[in-house]
Amino acid sequence: MTKTVDNRNEQHDNDVQKLLLATADKLFSKHADKQTLEDVASGNFPTALKNSLVEHGFHRLAEENSGFDLGDAFAVLRVAGYHALPFPLAEWILANRYLDNADEEFSTIGRLQDKRITAAPWARDASQYLGVTPQGQVYKISASQWQRDESIAGEARDSASIEDKTAINTADNLFELLALSRCALAVGAMTRLLELVIEQVTVREQFGRPLARFQAIQHDIAAMAGEVAAASKAQEGAAAQLATQRQEDEIAVACARVFEATRATSESAHQLFGAMGFTQEHTLHHFTRRLWAWREDYGNERYWQEILGRNICARGPDNLWPFLASDR
Repeated sequence: MTKTVDNRNEQHDNDVQKLLLATADKLFSKHADKQTLEDVASGNFPTALKNSLVEHGFHRLAEENSGFDLGDAFAVLRVAGYHALPFPLAEWILANRYLDNADEEFSTIGRLQDKRITAAPWARDASQYLGVTPQGQVYKISASQWQRDESIAGEARDSASIEDKTAINTADNLFELLALSRCALAVGAMTRLLELVIEQVTVREQFGRPLARFQAIQHDIAAMAGEVAAASKAQEGAAAQLATQRQEDEIAVACARVFEATRATSESAHQLFGAMGFTQEHTLHHFTRRLWAWREDYGNERYWQEILGRNICARGPDNLWPFLASDR
């Protein structure tokens, strides 16, 4: 009887997540149009998109009483990455996990460096700010006189001197969660990249036949698909181990694998699109530039490989196989 109830609950959770992701896909598709992407790259805050997110409750997704778990939030971020959503959804939903905000308020998160907060998306338009250290400590920040900057993707990344900070006690390691958010976004974007490339080589012809008919092109597509599949599984594995003793290790594995894949898939996509893919008018750069930016936001693959290596060495040689063969 208990097993039957558990199965029903699991099916219910799956159905709810499917509905959540379908809603996200429809909403993000509507607002991640070419004009909005270009407006954001020109420094205009996407107010209409922000209001739509509030209307559908996505800004509350990571709150502990939201009815969803963090795994659902990261699944939604994959959809955001798939559409190159020009909004710092990860920062907003994670900030709202720790702050008591009104619906109309936008909050953001930046990195703490000495007495400065840096790389805070759209801090110029935010009402509250959190700062996070590489150790995962979280602080509520008071700051003004924001210095405007942008990422390689053309998205706002602001910095300021800290006027005051208050520690927030939480069991979460926010730095790790933000790193995993970049993995989720990247997997979504790479999934869309693969689709765009397949569409391109199917319709574009060379020497009288589609590019997809050439063996070298087929090899490149297969390699891209392998990278995306491996990255997807690594990110899903990390999301499944949140709030367990394996969280840091699994996130390190995910970041190492996903960020390696971002390089390979971006290179292949631009090669297969040719000169057209390097133009400002084409949609390709909205994905590849975001991939390059996300890869560096909270530690690139080398950073996480070193963490994973240190953790494995600290366990000792007798515990290597049990670590690899178990999910505990």
